[in-house]
Amino acid sequence: MKLAHRLLLYALAIVAVLIAAVVLIIDRQLHTRVIEQTSDGLAREARLVAVQWARPSASDSLADLAGAALGHRVTLIATDGTVLGDSEFDGDALRALDNHADRPEIEMARRARIGSALRSSVSAGDEELYVAIPAAQGFVRVSLPTRAIETVFERTRRDVLLAGGTALILSALVAGLFSRSVSRPIVELRDVARQIADGDLSRRPALSAPGEVGDLATALYRLAEQLGARMTALQTDRALLAAVVGSLEEGIVAIDAGGMVVQANDAARRLLGISASLPFSVDLLPREVSLRQALTAALGGRSSGPNEITLNERTLLLTARPLEHGGGVLALFDLTAIRRLETVRRDFVANVSHELRTPLTVIAGFTETLAEDGVPAEKRREFSAMILASTSRMQRIVDDLLDLSRMESGGWIPNPQLLDAESIVLEALNTVRSHAVAKGVTLSAEISTRAGELCADRTALRQILSNLLENAIRHTGPGGKVTVATTRVEKGVELTVTDTGTGIPAEHLPRIFERFYRIDSGRARESGGTGLGLAIVRHLAEAHGGSVDARSTPGVGTAISVLLPAPPLAVKVI
Repeated sequence: MKLAHRLLLYALAIVAVLIAAVVLIIDRQLHTRVIEQTSDGLAREARLVAVQWARPSASDSLADLAGAALGHRVTLIATDGTVLGDSEFDGDALRALDNHADRPEIEMARRARIGSALRSSVSAGDEELYVAIPAAQGFVRVSLPTRAIETVFERTRRDVLLAGGTALILSALVAGLFSRSVSRPIVELRDVARQIADGDLSRRPALSAPGEVGDLATALYRLAEQLGARMTALQTDRALLAAVVGSLEEGIVAIDAGGMVVQANDAARRLLGISASLPFSVDLLPREVSLRQALTAALGGRSSGPNEITLNERTLLLTARPLEHGGGVLALFDLTAIRRLETVRRDFVANVSHELRTPLTVIAGFTETLAEDGVPAEKRREFSAMILASTSRMQRIVDDLLDLSRMESGGWIPNPQLLDAESIVLEALNTVRSHAVAKGVTLSAEISTRAGELCADRTALRQILSNLLENAIRHTGPGGKVTVATTRVEKGVELTVTDTGTGIPAEHLPRIFERFYRIDSGRARESGGTGLGLAIVRHLAEAHGGSVDARSTPGVGTAISVLLPAPPLAVKVI
């Protein structure tokens, strides 16, 4: 079937379905609304009659007058269901009417103050709409034959069907014209596309078609114009792919079927230590056994890896894959940093376990002892104090670890502000003064007038000073001195904490900012150190864009400096 015919049939089918849907919807909705509105009108009429119904003896005459005035059947019913008056029945016929107590509309009116029912009349035989309401003397019922309502429905249905038939005829005419206007340019585009597919790039479609068909014609025209340019674009894409491969951190080496290296990115050259110009023989690649075995497998059509190899003091993950038309590809991923991090992680877990084992052992031992009977009160207090000290130590370790984790994961970002150096330093000295007095250590501050302001996060700077001062006091004996000084340097302000303590041997200085690194582990634990304070100081300084440095002479003392960069112009003084 041609496209024009299909479009015409589809359009007519859609219009027919819409017309049928409209007829059904209008018929149903109109029927419901007319019944509702008629019921409301009958209810109002019943209320009007109920107001005038004062004497049961005049019920029949009132029903006749109301029925004549309203044009509807009016029935007055006593509370027990006896018909007292009816506009359509008089005398013996009225007295012969059945008791109406069990009529649906009467039962509903008794319950809900208004009742309605659509049913055939027992007395008249025609279908009627009944509406009843309770009144002082009983019930007032007004009814209407449904013939009038059905007449409205039939007229409306005929009008809708007539309008639908007219719309269907008009739609057929419009759809016929539309289908021809659409199919004609599409047939032309089909013929042009076939010729272009056969290689005739000189053929062009007409560009006068309307709407989307015109857009299709334009697209086909551009397609014919750009087919030649696509070859150049493919070459450009190949060059782009080569650039992308060259920028990868993963080493890529491509070998052709003749055993020549035709592609090697910068990462591969760095990892393999090769500098020869492309193409070059595979003989120039390193002679590592696993590398050669993987290369032989790839050139033989077999995949291998991923396998770890060690080359030039680096740990590499090697994968070899054959190419479809001969040759192969080697992929090298540098695992050196990952393996180093794994080693650091293992050391970290071991250190944490070691640090927590001692206080846990103390807590467990003394708890078992306290659980026994007969422990003197003095011993109980002593053991409880040692348990509390071990618990506090574990709490400090956990808190410091959480701080380090938050800093390293990027969960904490400093908010640098210009701070008054003297007030911050004095505040930090006051927090550790009681500890220093207990050990007999003198505290002092030397704030340079050229370095009276520090650009740092207030909370972070307090923690830096607190950790450095506690560390200095911990390693300074009675009669010693701890000094906090600020100095203006080229890159900013240098904050230095100097003590006259035991000092640090030169071989230990490069590692004192590592986690859990201690020169004398036993002594540090006895003094309450966690081994994390200087690591936290280093991370806080680096988060500000600064650095840390340590200078020490055994037996003379130690000086630890924190460089805080100069502030930007927009920072406000706090």
